[in-house]
Amino acid sequence: MAEAVANVARRINATVEEGKDSLDLSNCQLISFPDGVFKVLRTVSENISIVTLADNKMKAISSKFFSTFTQLRELDLQGNIFTKLPDEVGEMEHLTSINLANNSFSIFPEKLTEIATLERIDLEGNSITELPLEKLSAMPALKWLNIKSNPLSSSIQSALQSPYNFEILLTTE
Repeated sequence: MAEAVANVARRINATVEEGKDSLDLSNCQLISFPDGVFKVLRTVSENISIVTLADNKMKAISSKFFSTFTQLRELDLQGNIFTKLPDEVGEMEHLTSINLANNSFSIFPEKLTEIATLERIDLEGNSITELPLEKLSAMPALKWLNIKSNPLSSSIQSALQSPYNFEILLTTE
């Protein structure tokens, strides 16, 4: 475990010292976003536009994460065990891409539909049965939605046969 902590510290220090616009904490055995990171990154959080927390063991992400990284454009949370996102995700004014593939969502995180800049949503490999199609259709920037490998209801599968103004990736049986 100490090695994992040292690895996280090294990556955070590199982000700060090199003035990077990205923070990669993938494969760090994290069960939550470390609180101490907020203090270390407070001087550079405005510059960070890409955060990768893929392939950890995270069940939740705090609202503080979204209020700290206000300039995020890309967020990669794939390969964790998320079941929901905090409401504050809907306030991300610059987010263009979110990867939530291979998590434990059973309900589509509807707050995503409030993000006017969001172009790409990846929810492949979750347990989602229903989609807020009207809200998704109203998203001004949405170009791509990946919902492969989800147990979508037959009514949603039928509704998805209609044309939409964004690309939908589905698992074809």
